[in-house]
Amino acid sequence: MRNYILKRLLLIPFTLWGIITVNFAIIQFAPGGPVDYMLAQYRGMNTDSKSQFTSASEVSAQNSHSGSTSSKYVGAQGVPEDLIKALEAQFGFDKPWYYRYGKMLKDYLCFDFGKSYYRDKTILELIKERLPVSISLGLWSTLIIYLIAIPLGIKKAQCDGSKFDIVTSFLVVIGSAMPVFLLAVFFIVFFAGGIYWQWFPLRGLVSDNWASMNFWQQIGDYFWHITLPVLTMVIGGFAGLTMLTKNSFLDEINKQYVLTARAKGASERRILYGHVFRNAMLIIIAGFPSLLIKMLFTGSLLIEVIFSLNGLGLLGYEAITTRDYPVVFGTLYIFALLGLVLKLISDLTYSLVDPRINFEAN
Repeated sequence: MRNYILKRLLLIPFTLWGIITVNFAIIQFAPGGPVDYMLAQYRGMNTDSKSQFTSASEVSAQNSHSGSTSSKYVGAQGVPEDLIKALEAQFGFDKPWYYRYGKMLKDYLCFDFGKSYYRDKTILELIKERLPVSISLGLWSTLIIYLIAIPLGIKKAQCDGSKFDIVTSFLVVIGSAMPVFLLAVFFIVFFAGGIYWQWFPLRGLVSDNWASMNFWQQIGDYFWHITLPVLTMVIGGFAGLTMLTKNSFLDEINKQYVLTARAKGASERRILYGHVFRNAMLIIIAGFPSLLIKMLFTGSLLIEVIFSLNGLGLLGYEAITTRDYPVVFGTLYIFALLGLVLKLISDLTYSLVDPRINFEAN
């Protein structure tokens, strides 16, 4: 197992390099960029609405007639050449792509992700600022989903076809079919002062006077704020894991070794938790890293927007829309690194649950 862990750790830098390289190459051919974004802002402040929507072909033709060297930017028409050059220097686009690529790789080896184009903060400062929200949503949601889905799935497998199984399956289908954003709006309308009751706050991770509270008040205020967002994510995410747990246990319960154990007089509890549980949990453990990554970063985006929570999902979305490349690449690097580490942890958990699994043989 030690050799397998060492091999996986050695593969992490090469995997990260491949991810960053592919995305850097895509960015070079993607339309738009930070210079185009700033030119659009400049034109929005200094031109009328008609000139704002000049087509790319018109801009290119006019720039070619005027001898402009900035025809590669759609919004360059009517913009001073020195301003365009200043923007290129500000964002580093006055350097060739291979220089920017090499500098990025060198800096990333030292975990230096640079500064945001539009915020006077480094990428690590932005991530540190937004990380508590994402961790709060992701970890609590994942923990509660597993605490609900696994026992419920086991119980459904034991009572397959019963009234309990039918009723809970109906509720699970309803929960999975309801869009997360619609569920969030429902909670806001009914429980966050929308129309009916104002039992929970509408925005933020903690109250404004959180620093002046004592320890127990701070804990209560924290859970008071995350109740609705976490509840929304749990209802939207536990259905799939519940059915996966049920089907996995049903598949194991019908195997020959279970029938043999019953014939030898083993109790149902011993069969379920002494034999079936270990085998059935393998596929569930395999999905843990992807579920945690989804809850931490991607799955919480709509929740962060609706409940006004500044997390990493919202940070990445804002960076993409504004072409803030240092934030895009910095968060991508960290997300990929966390995903690879969690995948390795998942493999190690495999061998703990079932020692018969030998990754050294693969």
